[in-house]
Amino acid sequence: MASEPEINQSVPPSGTGCVECLAEDGWWFHLRRCADCGHIGCCDSSPSQHASHHAAETGHQLIRSFEPGEEWYWNYETQELLQGPPLAPPEHHPLDQPTPGPAGRVPPDWQSHLH
Repeated sequence: MASEPEINQSVPPSGTGCVECLAEDGWWFHLRRCADCGHIGCCDSSPSQHASHHAAETGHQLIRSFEPGEEWYWNYETQELLQGPPLAPPEHHPLDQPTPGPAGRVPPDWQSHLH
């Protein structure tokens, strides 16, 4: 039986971009925020898929979009799109941050690298 996913409304996001991509000079398509610990990772369309790796490694199964205008949650365990409460601000990456991002790291043929 699946455990209830954790939503921690008080923890802020870990930053403005994918933690692992920033550390290894990578790039992302879209960003996802762990609803339990605030970890920001890149989406499953991104080359490195760090958000789902974080979920698999930690058991934190619930993420929320970290894109402007998107408020949905995703449960990796049940593969369900969900609605949920607001999280601690900011609720999305900075509006001046490009998608894909970060600026200066996205290859010219970025579409060919998406999953």
